[in-house]
Amino acid sequence: MQKPVEYNLPDLNGRFGKYGGKYVPETLITPLKELEEIYNHLKNDKSFQDELLKLNSEYTGRPTPLTYAESLTRHFGKGKIYLKREDLCHTGAHKINNALGQILLAKKLGKTRIIAETGAGQHGVATATVCAKFGLKCQVYMGEVDIERQSLNVFRMKLLGAEVIPVSSGSRTLKDATNEAIRDWVTNVKNTHYIIGSVVGPHPYPMMVRDFQSVIGKEARAQILNAEGRLPGYILASVGGGSNSIGIFYPFINSDTKLIGIEAGGYGINTGKHCATLTLGREGIFQGMKTYLLQNDDGQVSEVHSISAGLDYPGVGPEHSYLKDNVIAEYYSVTDDEAIEATELLSKSEGIIPALESAHAVAYLNYLMPKTKSDDIIIVNVSGRGDKDLDTIRKNLNLGQ
Repeated sequence: MQKPVEYNLPDLNGRFGKYGGKYVPETLITPLKELEEIYNHLKNDKSFQDELLKLNSEYTGRPTPLTYAESLTRHFGKGKIYLKREDLCHTGAHKINNALGQILLAKKLGKTRIIAETGAGQHGVATATVCAKFGLKCQVYMGEVDIERQSLNVFRMKLLGAEVIPVSSGSRTLKDATNEAIRDWVTNVKNTHYIIGSVVGPHPYPMMVRDFQSVIGKEARAQILNAEGRLPGYILASVGGGSNSIGIFYPFINSDTKLIGIEAGGYGINTGKHCATLTLGREGIFQGMKTYLLQNDDGQVSEVHSISAGLDYPGVGPEHSYLKDNVIAEYYSVTDDEAIEATELLSKSEGIIPALESAHAVAYLNYLMPKTKSDDIIIVNVSGRGDKDLDTIRKNLNLGQ
C-alpha cells in the first residue's frame, strides 16, 4: 500500500488531486469563500478549539472508549479486534462531532438559521440537538422513504424543535434531500448556514467535516498505543458519504496501518441495487464536487439501494476518491444480508447492537479475519448504535418471534 511521505490535502483550490473543488452556482461562491476564510482562521484559534474540546468532553462524552472485543476475537480465532465506540456519543453516533464544530462556525458567521440534510436521521438529530442547545432555528430535509424507515429519528428531531421537511422527488432518499437543502441554501444564503453531514459537497466542506471528525482517529491512535504499545494492522469503517471512515483514517494515513472502507453492496453489486460507488462508479460532478459517482451510460445519477439509510447515496467524499486512486485506502462492499448477519453477531457476542451502517464494517471481518495472524490488531469503527434501525432489523432477522 502506497503511503505518501507527507499528506497535506486538499490544496489551496480545495482539491484532493483531481477531485473536490467548487462546482456551485455563483450565488454560493462568496459564502463558501467566507466560510473557508473563517474556518482557516478558527481551526488554529486556541479559544475556538478550547470551546470545541470542552463541548466534546462535557456534552458529547468524549473520548469514546476503545473496547477490546474479546468474544468476537475468540469467534474468529485470529487477530485481536477492538471497537471504537462512536455509538456511545451523545445522540448515538459520530455525527455530533461535526455538528458541534459547524454550529460554532455558524455563530461566528452571525447566521440565525440552520439547514441540514439527513438519510438515517442521525445527522438530522445531531443538527437539531446543537440548534436546540444554541438557540438557532433548524430545518432538516429528509426523503420520504427515509422518513418512513427512520420514524424514531424523525420524532427525535421534532422533539428537539426542528422542522422536518419531507422530500418527494427522485428516489426520495439522501441524495434528493441534499439537492433540496442546496436549493434552500442558494435562496437563503444571507441568514442561513448549511451543516452538511458528511465529507461531501463543495470546498471547504470535505476538509472541514474531516477535521471535525478526525477526533475519532486521534483518540483511537492514542488509545491503541496505550493498550497495545503499537498501531493496528487494520482499520475498518463503513463508507457512504464517508465521514466516519475519513474521521478514523485521517490520523493513520502516514502509518503502515491498512485502511479499509466498506460500502453498501445492497442486493449484490451485480444487481444494480447497491451503493458501491468506489467499487463500480466513475468520475463525475455531483452536488458541488468532482468525485466517484454511480451513473448510467448517459451520465445520469443512478438509483441506488441499501438497507442502511445512511449509506444510501450514489456518490462519495472526494478525499475517498483520491485515497482509492492512490492505493492509500482499499474499498470493498458487503450485502444487506451480510450486514444483518453482522448485526446479530456483534449483538450476541459483545452485547453491542450496531447501527446498520456500522454493521457493514463488522461484516467485512468475515473476509479479513481468515487472513490475519494472532498478533495482528484490527480496529472497527462502530460509528453509531442500532436503536434507530430496530424496525428494519426486526423485519429482516428471524429470531423466532
